Amino acid sequence: MDMNKMMKQVAKMQQELAKAQEELADTEVTGTSGGGLVSVTVTGKGEFTSVKIKPDAVDPDDPTMLEDLVLAAITDAVRVQQEMAEERLGGVGAGMNIPGMQLPF
Repeated sequence: MDMNKMMKQVAKMQQELAKAQEELADTEVTGTSGGGLVSVTVTGKGEFTSVKIKPDAVDPDDPTMLEDLVLAAITDAVRVQQEMAEERLGGVGAGMNIPGMQLPF
């Protein structure tokens, strides 16, 4: 195996990964629950930026329902964020099997 060629491939992959991570960090996705009653927005870095709750979701006699809706929206937002990260970062380095190297997801 040509070490020079492999090092160039690794350097190129690192550049592609850094670019994809930067683009991902600037992206926001929203998870929802209750048919849109609760929505949670998260960045590609996994930082939550907003929670929106429509008045119809608030039932003073059933706070557990609202808690469940918020949790479900968070779970949905994280799922969407992880799918986006996998989609954008999964292709970087595809086909390269370098011992000890792992992608960040």
